[in-house]
Amino acid sequence: MFRGTDRLFIRLIGCAALSAIGVQLAMALFLGHGAFPILAHAGWGFLTDSVWNPVLDHFGALPILYGTVLSALLALCLAAPLGFGIAIFLAELAPRWLRAVVGPLVELLAAIPSVIYGLWGIFVLIPWLRDSGEPHLIRALGFLPLFRGPAYGIGLFAAGVILAIMILPIITALSRDVLLAVPNTQREAALALGATRWEMIRIAVLRYGRSGLLGAVFLGLGRALGETMAVTMVIGNRPDITASLFAPAQTMASLLANEFAEATGELHRSALFAVGLLLFVVTLGINALARVMVHRLVPQRRSVA
Repeated sequence: MFRGTDRLFIRLIGCAALSAIGVQLAMALFLGHGAFPILAHAGWGFLTDSVWNPVLDHFGALPILYGTVLSALLALCLAAPLGFGIAIFLAELAPRWLRAVVGPLVELLAAIPSVIYGLWGIFVLIPWLRDSGEPHLIRALGFLPLFRGPAYGIGLFAAGVILAIMILPIITALSRDVLLAVPNTQREAALALGATRWEMIRIAVLRYGRSGLLGAVFLGLGRALGETMAVTMVIGNRPDITASLFAPAQTMASLLANEFAEATGELHRSALFAVGLLLFVVTLGINALARVMVHRLVPQRRSVA
């Protein structure tokens, strides 16, 4: 009787574990089935064409892919250094009482709904960027193509700033945990050899946890790629490819949010399914890579122990 209960328990938890894989396969099949008509019609041209025009049934996902990747990379460029700095301060320098206050406050940023970030972006960030931030960047860095053009306020730069704030808690919390997981023997050995505090952090802590830190960046990137509502409210939603960060653009998630309810033609719906499939594959791949990098830290900890 006891063995039978064990077998039943093992089968139940096994089914629970496999259900996650089943859900992902079901989603991939659902999106793939919906995307098949446009992929059969346009082939690889769907990914390389730069024109998205539902009126003419002409669908090219390149501007959408460009806006998604560029806004996410911009967010990483803003959030990763700040997140690493906060994590190093909390893990290595801050007194215990300050760590207990600042850490939860940073993590609370992740609990704010994305629509709130979007409203803040519309009423605070965009007016400031249009009147002060972007004109200043144009005057200072206008010799670079990225910082040329009119200052609209809305656009890739606003979306990147919003995304940076949204992924900051992920990068900070994971990086802090990775740094706290570094054995104290590493720190003590570096200090015993005469290293300064910064040299100890750079050589013994950051180098030891670099795979975990990189994993935190990848998880932040996955979050940035899939964000929908806040980006839709500030990016301008125009499927164009321009070198300027200040120009309106569109991401895969914002395109789905804007057009799915209004899609009537078969090819239009299929193109949106294909965009969803592309977003699903890219996000899943990045998160899987991040998980592998984060778990690379575990064998190192065991070997030291």
